[in-house]
Amino acid sequence: MRLPNRPLRFALLLAAGVLCACGSVMRKATNQFADNLTNAILDQDDPATVRDGVPAYLLLVDGLIEGDPQNPDALLAGAKLYGAYVGGFVDNPERTQRMAARAYGYARRALCLREKDFCATLDGPFDQFQSALAKVGDGDIATLYGFASAWAGKIQANTSDWNAIAAIPKVQALLDRVVTIDPHYDDGGAYLYLGVLNSIRPASLGGKPEMGKADFDKALEFSGGKNQMVRVLYAQFYARLVFDQALHDKLLNEVLAADPVAPHLTLINMLAKRKAKALLESGKDYF
Repeated sequence: MRLPNRPLRFALLLAAGVLCACGSVMRKATNQFADNLTNAILDQDDPATVRDGVPAYLLLVDGLIEGDPQNPDALLAGAKLYGAYVGGFVDNPERTQRMAARAYGYARRALCLREKDFCATLDGPFDQFQSALAKVGDGDIATLYGFASAWAGKIQANTSDWNAIAAIPKVQALLDRVVTIDPHYDDGGAYLYLGVLNSIRPASLGGKPEMGKADFDKALEFSGGKNQMVRVLYAQFYARLVFDQALHDKLLNEVLAADPVAPHLTLINMLAKRKAKALLESGKDYF
């Protein structure tokens, strides 16, 4: 076969370069859109608008991932969006499990694209998992945190499944690694997940509620007290577990009295107020 002449070869190389550049631009645009969408939702002060509108955007993010399945940033954005929607708006257990599984699947794919060696240990023995985790670079904190968050959501959606519960030590190890790298990351969000995980079970069944209390206190500190969902989960998981009604009611009343508007926390705080009211009402029968 005759090779193209020099001008034609130059044109082909130029075209290939333009296509690569366009691909890079499109990926950046996709990532920016996903980030902007997530932040816009988190800044929304009307939960009903989010409840009714977000399902369309979930499908849109699915489409973006379908078009670029090797994009870890888009996968993490999809995991975060699905996880947030499930946590705030889905009450049906089967639907919760399906959507939590999708969030987990997206986050796991993102992790495996960036940390192949660590990915290979996810389903293996804990000691191998922990050893590989220690080798993950500090620069991958966003991936570790996104995966840990999605895994914790999957566990919460399957609390009757002992296989899911058995994964708690691995999730805790991931979150411990995050706080080792940067305890302030996501305004101390890793401590919030640790607080819940340590307070799921009483001490008599292997839980660590006093560690959970310390984790919740750190989550409050690092969020500057602006994330009201910390107080709600503190009351729901720790205060109820140890039957501390005074702490329970104090935390929930602080939520109701707080200004919900805060950067990227407004929606969460609006949902926290709604949940705080329900917990205070049900607490009359609980304690």
